Amino acid sequence: MSTMNHNDYENETAFTASSSLSYSSPSKSSWRTPKSKTPKGDRFIPNCDDLDISRFKLTKENSNPNESPSKLDYNNTIENSLFEGKSQSKILAFKSKVPMPKNSSNNSLHALYGHSKLGEDAAPKKSHRHIPSQPERVLDAPDMQDDYYLNLLDWSSSNILSVALGSGVYLWNATTSEITPLLNLEDGNKVTSVAWMKDSNYLAVGTDYSTVQLWNVDKKTRVREMKGHEARVGALSWNSHIVSSGSKDTSIINHDVRVHQNVVSTLRNHTSEVCGLKWSHDGLQLASGGNDNRLNIWDANNRDFNTPLFSLDRHVAAVKALAWCPFQQNLLASGGGTADRTIRFWNTTTGQCMNTIDTKSQVCSIMWSTHYKELVSSHGYSQNQLCVWKYPSMTKVAELTGHTSRVLQLAQSPDGETIVSAAGDETLRFWKVFEKENKATGSTVKKLKGGQSIMRMNSMIR
Repeated sequence: MSTMNHNDYENETAFTASSSLSYSSPSKSSWRTPKSKTPKGDRFIPNCDDLDISRFKLTKENSNPNESPSKLDYNNTIENSLFEGKSQSKILAFKSKVPMPKNSSNNSLHALYGHSKLGEDAAPKKSHRHIPSQPERVLDAPDMQDDYYLNLLDWSSSNILSVALGSGVYLWNATTSEITPLLNLEDGNKVTSVAWMKDSNYLAVGTDYSTVQLWNVDKKTRVREMKGHEARVGALSWNSHIVSSGSKDTSIINHDVRVHQNVVSTLRNHTSEVCGLKWSHDGLQLASGGNDNRLNIWDANNRDFNTPLFSLDRHVAAVKALAWCPFQQNLLASGGGTADRTIRFWNTTTGQCMNTIDTKSQVCSIMWSTHYKELVSSHGYSQNQLCVWKYPSMTKVAELTGHTSRVLQLAQSPDGETIVSAAGDETLRFWKVFEKENKATGSTVKKLKGGQSIMRMNSMIR
């Protein structure tokens, strides 16, 4: 749609005003115009002389210079007779070239008509990454507890997946697909949380009987058992040699696994079970979420570490899902339970909520990508799905379904490409969500386009 600028509008108005003539109805007895006056009308009608001159000038401009001399003499004779005493200026001649629009002008048609065709150097269209809608692998996980407040899954840097099933912990080697039992608690005790120490073969195990056990996975031996809580330990997080544990007794204990007196500090601010616990990547801040709908940020550099730097109450349900952004410092994502359903993004330097999105379902877990500015969230009722989001627009990239119960846990492979989900339907599903683009081969794309389903390998975890 063409637009008219202010000057054009004023010119058009002026032209209309000058062209509009006052008109009075003539009497029925007189329809003749007085000879002394020039007849007036509402449009310009050129006389014959003007038309003849215009026609000749236009045809002469397009005449062939190679015409015969007799033809040229004839044209010159006609020209002299027509233009005697008249202006010799060209008709429809421009005094200067039409000015080009400035680069800063907002020309909506520039992209459409600026070039006749794309040049060879034109930038190619961005290819959209394909995210398979089916899991690569499915493992049965019998006796997995369908409990929102527990954290029963973790993937080590050495590519070992630890899974808590009932009273036992099982290890799945993602390289060899070998399954190995690690431990089995006695006297009705159950495993309520697991967490790998970074870049090591040590695994922390929280129990229903309020203790934290430390296991050497290579030797399959328990190194020590640490006490201090009065109820089950549902959340664990490592910061170097310090393992923090969150309990149903509402407290957080920081254990130093190197010393005999393991309790370094006890943090108390929650009024209900601590179900989410994550140290930042730089080890300077600890985020904790509880069933009291509260999100606390603890600063290790604070002299009074026992008091949270921020105590945030924007969620209206339990805060279990916590994830620190790997590419932006002090950016934390948190997710709320059934009554909340939102994912919130926090600046943990200022305590400001930077963005929020309603996911329409219970948020159980969140995991950032290490290859893209994206994150994946897992959900409960009613879709029991995984959602892949583009950050910061929070545009939904993909929605992965298949679980028949709420997806309580997420873990990420050490190469950052695969996400494993654990649900109350007692299955583990492996999704190739963040595959690197430079690793995608033509044969893989061809296979997906051909409509062939991805091979699913079902096996028992124990």
